[in-house]
Amino acid sequence: MKKYIFTFTMLCVFAFVKAQQPIPLDTIYANDQKNVSLFFPEPIRQGVTGSDNFVFTYNRDKEQYFGLLQATPGKESNLLVINRNGAIFSYIVRYKEQLSKLNYFFTSTSSIGNEKSISDLPVESKEEEKSIDKSDYYLRACNYLVGRKQNSKSLQKRYEGIVLSIENIVFDKDELYFVIQIKNTSTLDYDLNFLDLFVQTRQKGKKKSLQRVYQKPLFVHNRPTRIAENETVRMVYVLPKFSLSKDRRAVLELNESNGERNLKLKVSHKYINNPK
Repeated sequence: MKKYIFTFTMLCVFAFVKAQQPIPLDTIYANDQKNVSLFFPEPIRQGVTGSDNFVFTYNRDKEQYFGLLQATPGKESNLLVINRNGAIFSYIVRYKEQLSKLNYFFTSTSSIGNEKSISDLPVESKEEEKSIDKSDYYLRACNYLVGRKQNSKSLQKRYEGIVLSIENIVFDKDELYFVIQIKNTSTLDYDLNFLDLFVQTRQKGKKKSLQRVYQKPLFVHNRPTRIAENETVRMVYVLPKFSLSKDRRAVLELNESNGERNLKLKVSHKYINNPK
């Protein structure tokens, strides 16, 4: 439903096109192994792809002249970018395993037109608009991370046929994305009570103690309530960016409802401070 509303709004808002004849669109190739950089003549105000197997990232908080494109295997789609001055850029995007070009530089003549605002359209508050944009961005990024092959070696904890893993920690903008996997190799279903992340600090002195601070996610993607026997589930937690000193560590705690198969996966400060 969100996609329909967004597309309808975009159609209502723009544009004066340079010519009435159809404009042939250039093709940009991308894959899931490398970032393809797109440089525009003015800072990017908005960018959207037509399919979830393409992800276009750009700085939404501070407008910049470039964005990054990645793709997973799938059908071709399109990319629409609007600059700060209202110039519209449109391209066909395709997945390609081997890339011969990693950087694209566009001039103002590449624009297919310029947007035209309509004053009587309903206007959302900046806070509402930012919240919607963030949620949509998180969803696209999480879908991409869940679908791609993870390159880093995962951190694991096993107990009674349950395997809890952090497959990857990815830094983007001001957030950390934790790609988490739960695998049930037992013959009993696993009912999830909670899966929470804490920062744990070891207090020095004669009486050593541990203090834990709960890290509330900004966005949670694909967290299950039950993992059936022989089932594997992958999910993503999006948290505000943070770093840890040597005397602190992150702890991912998995707790079972009406059961005792509970796991605590400890994550060194080195993994948190050096994400991908």
